[in-house]
Amino acid sequence: MAKATAKTTPAASGANDYPLARVPQEARYGWFSVAVQRFGQISALSQFLLGSTLGFGMAFWDAFWAITLGAVILELFMIFVGFIGVREGLNTSVLARWVGFGTAGSAVIGLVIAISLIGWFGIQSGVSAVGLATLMPFLPEWAWAVVFGLVVTAVVLKGFVGMQWVANVTVPVFVIVVGWAVISELSKHSVSGLIAEGPPGDPLSLSVGITLVAGSFIAGAVITPDMTRFNRTRADVVKQTIVGITIGEYAIGLSGVLLAHAVKSADINVVIMSSVGWVGIIVIIFGTLKINDWNLYSGGLGFVNFIDVVFKKKLSRPAVSAVVGVVGTGLAAGGILDFFVPFLTILSAAFPPIVGIVLAEYFVVKKWRPDLDESRQAGVLPATSPVWVPATLAIWLVSSLVGYFVHWGLASINAVVLAFLLYVIAGKTGLLVSIGEAKTETDKQEA
Repeated sequence: MAKATAKTTPAASGANDYPLARVPQEARYGWFSVAVQRFGQISALSQFLLGSTLGFGMAFWDAFWAITLGAVILELFMIFVGFIGVREGLNTSVLARWVGFGTAGSAVIGLVIAISLIGWFGIQSGVSAVGLATLMPFLPEWAWAVVFGLVVTAVVLKGFVGMQWVANVTVPVFVIVVGWAVISELSKHSVSGLIAEGPPGDPLSLSVGITLVAGSFIAGAVITPDMTRFNRTRADVVKQTIVGITIGEYAIGLSGVLLAHAVKSADINVVIMSSVGWVGIIVIIFGTLKINDWNLYSGGLGFVNFIDVVFKKKLSRPAVSAVVGVVGTGLAAGGILDFFVPFLTILSAAFPPIVGIVLAEYFVVKKWRPDLDESRQAGVLPATSPVWVPATLAIWLVSSLVGYFVHWGLASINAVVLAFLLYVIAGKTGLLVSIGEAKTETDKQEA
């Protein structure tokens, strides 16, 4: 068992938000504050798009059950992964060092998370730019992409506190405008008729619908510790997850379903603009802002961990977020990121198995759990971590390939379950052999 490292001086969290250290209890928040952030993630434009996709291909009640079952699956994953985050006070990229992946494996995870989320940050900046250019055509789309991307970057520079303030403003406005959109459009139709009618587009099966709901936010399950490390108790994690996901899925998802039935389209711009006209641009902007700040925030944490492991440099999270935010914004303005959507989709297949491996190691196998338990008492990181765990990387690769290529059942869930079972088997049969040992270096800049 590795001894805990010497405790660093816990400076005020500020904007750095403890990227390479445990979040102390005095720097944590009440459950409702974090729940607003979680709801902001789920009630994003992407959720509206998911709802309209389901509504275009499914009858209302089929879409309802797809959302219900998919949300339950997501909640279970996010609650248990969230328990790890609140208990350890660590973000996903750093936590990965002691939940089966080792230091080198955690660097790979950090890089995968960073590239994927920064890519989507740029793409969604471009999506908002389209709406902004429609509303205010005095600037071209590329210029609005720059403006929007830099605004989000400025928010993320302030850390959790800044993102909380933005959530307190944007989430209520987003909900109000969505409510107006729904009421405005549905007042022109018979709601009972919309509920009773079949899908206006090509039909989707219930299993496909559940997969879309659960799989669309599986990356959110992976990075859940980035958020729940700011919670105080496990009960807080349960409350914020149930409130945030349940209300987000039903309020926004089912609104998208009904609007897709009403306007007979799955195109989110058509759905919004046909409902409330130019005011719908507010939905697009605010609905993208609250998911995009977390894309940039968690992506920055991934890069900080990668640089710490590979280059032995402890960088400021705001500085890293600023750089990647500017780069992502520039790529969005140039339209380059549009060509990376297929690559990012493939990369997303790597996320579900991470959930299975983390849960299996922390709650069942517990090979490195004693190191975390001992160091947690002192509020520090374990003194050492494994460098490579080859069996874990093999399980990660196999489960990702199965999730990507095997479409029987629920693909993303299959990948999670397979990774969980393979890791448990490897743990119980002595296959989790680590190669090398890395010392954990700490300094006063970590807070």
